[in-house]
Amino acid sequence: MSDEMKEIMLDLLCKKAVYGLDANEENRLADLQRRAGAQDESLSFELTAAAIMMASVDKGEEMPVALRDRIAADAEKHFEPRRSTSPAAPAVADEPVGGSLFGWLGWAFAAAACLALAFNLYYTTRTTDVAQVRPTPSPEAQLTPEQMRQRLIETSPDIARGAWAAGNVKDVTPEGDIVWSDTKQAGYMRLKGLPVNDPTKETYQLWIFDETQSDKTPIDGGTFNVNSEGEIIVPIDAKLQPRNTKMYAITIEKPGGVVVSDRKRLVALAKRET
Repeated sequence: MSDEMKEIMLDLLCKKAVYGLDANEENRLADLQRRAGAQDESLSFELTAAAIMMASVDKGEEMPVALRDRIAADAEKHFEPRRSTSPAAPAVADEPVGGSLFGWLGWAFAAAACLALAFNLYYTTRTTDVAQVRPTPSPEAQLTPEQMRQRLIETSPDIARGAWAAGNVKDVTPEGDIVWSDTKQAGYMRLKGLPVNDPTKETYQLWIFDETQSDKTPIDGGTFNVNSEGEIIVPIDAKLQPRNTKMYAITIEKPGGVVVSDRKRLVALAKRET
């Protein structure tokens, strides 16, 4: 048999041990073994594969002693060369007439096949193990702005509140309130009645007045847009840390906001409730 045919047979034996063969491949393997006059070495490859697989099994749960001893005895009986019982006779492996694959193909080829099988199994089982131990992330419930506002209120004993009132812009009568926590440096505006704005032309901007800042330079609370009618809830994005707020204002500014507002277009005011 040519070396090419031997390699094909080796490939089929390895594949059978790791993945299994379909009917056509089984017939091909049987034909090659018949032509080579070699016995079926499928069990040898399967035991090798099983041994490698066992080496990568998680040792967290101990194997029963009886089962471990039985596997060891079976492996020893199968793999150790069977020797003559006569003390005068030289130790000779008891091989069938046709010759074992490990005999006529040579131990070098067999070892190479087992190494290739081990390499394949190692990376296959390693990938499987990683996939098995990686925890499936549980999707966290996405809270709505209203739910986040309510959570802040329920968990912040120092919450400050203020109700919105009209500013100096005609026909704009805002409703709603503002809540803020100094401890958590977080807050929300609940608003209704602000006109929808065109972000390419103008934006709304919040200003926070507190005791640490001059009234001429209140703290920038962030910009926001109104793109629909009805009530909206907007998180506050304070650029500095307010420490004792006393009043809040919303103005209309150019896109992107300003550093200091002239307050010519003041659409809403809220005083901290005591």
